[in-house]
Amino acid sequence: MQKIRSFQARWGRMPSYSELQDLFQFASKNAAYKLAKRLISEGHLQADETGRLKSRWVLPFAGQVVAGFPSPAEEELVDVMSLDQYLIRRPEASFLLKVTGDSMIEGGILPGDLVIIERGKSPKSGDIVLAQIDREWTLKYYKKEGKTVSLVAGNPKYPVLHPKEELVVAGVVGAVVRRYR
Repeated sequence: MQKIRSFQARWGRMPSYSELQDLFQFASKNAAYKLAKRLISEGHLQADETGRLKSRWVLPFAGQVVAGFPSPAEEELVDVMSLDQYLIRRPEASFLLKVTGDSMIEGGILPGDLVIIERGKSPKSGDIVLAQIDREWTLKYYKKEGKTVSLVAGNPKYPVLHPKEELVVAGVVGAVVRRYR
């Protein structure tokens, strides 16, 4: 798996079966196919509908930790977890955006964070949505009262937005990803 991870880190994509053959110095492409099939059956990789490989990296899942008062903890490997499986419910309808601006800081979304947007989901009042309001894109809380819809920032220095002409909700924020270093 390390060779495949290194390939993906270097090239930004999963290797083809021919590249798997070269990577593992197999004599045939069929051997690469068999390796991929085994890794897929073990849950390390996925293939899309065309047969191209997709990553499914899993990390050791070591239980939970208390963020309040410290308590005794035991380190044990509970399971493994795939971050994409945890963060993305519908990969075919999801995409990432990098956040700029500070209008959602009280919603836990900071400048530089990545948000995973899920398309095709009807927003509920209180959801954070990616919306186009009067031809400008923004990320805000969706608020619906009766037939009135507004977009509310998660920062009191920004006004509540009411569409004058048009409001298009492109998707609902499903997850936030932040790097600390």
